[in-house]
Amino acid sequence: MTDAPSPSPVPAKASGRLTVRALLLGERLDVAGLERSDAISTAPFAFRVGEQGMVALFRYGAAVLAGLSPVEEDDLLRKLAPRVSGAFATIEDEVATISLSPEGDDSIPPGGPIQLRELSPERFLVIADAMAKSVALASNERQVSSVFDVIDPLARSLAREGRLPGNRQQLLKLIGGSLQVEHRVAGRVAVEDKPDVLWDRPELERLFKRLQDEYELSERASALAEKLDVIQNSTRALTDLIDAQRSLRLEAAIVLLIVFEIVLTFINWTFF
Repeated sequence: MTDAPSPSPVPAKASGRLTVRALLLGERLDVAGLERSDAISTAPFAFRVGEQGMVALFRYGAAVLAGLSPVEEDDLLRKLAPRVSGAFATIEDEVATISLSPEGDDSIPPGGPIQLRELSPERFLVIADAMAKSVALASNERQVSSVFDVIDPLARSLAREGRLPGNRQQLLKLIGGSLQVEHRVAGRVAVEDKPDVLWDRPELERLFKRLQDEYELSERASALAEKLDVIQNSTRALTDLIDAQRSLRLEAAIVLLIVFEIVLTFINWTFF
């Protein structure tokens, strides 16, 4: 459970707009040992930056930044770089706009900005959780699509020519990659889990559900799981066919060796 965030909102203008960026920096983000006097949460580790900025760091490699200037963003990412494991060459990112209106209610109109009465630490943590999961899903979706790009030609070749791929190791790598994505979605990202802050602020659950709908988190996670099942079933079927073909060749070689030995024995009996 998170530490209770500070009840004070971001010291920003009473109304206006803030930009929130979610970045997937790598496979893992080590937050162990990070201590700050301006921390607002420990799970995820979140803290203030400057007068109106806030940052949330997630162990599965995501960082969510709200209200930071370009200079502050660059400085933060440079400091985080040594803590990133398996850094991605291309950083997945997602941007959202928050519209602050003290007279309004928390809402997310279709295609519009996220409308909040104030960007309190608790609201930021809810938004950060949804956006971090969204960028993680986007990265996994792209990885799964690249796997399909490899499997599809193999399946078409098998259907058209009846020819099996000869590289069994490549298929095993595809299975390993799909298992890795499945583990990341189910274990690390935990798309279906609610942010810990909702234990202390259950009234924000409506905002979380609206964000879930806005980013289609459940639907994307389900679609990703189905695609992973297809990949694993397809690659296992291909590897089974390759193994059966190799077994048939081995059996044929054994039969030929037996026939050859019989012929040699017959020749020896006949001429010697």
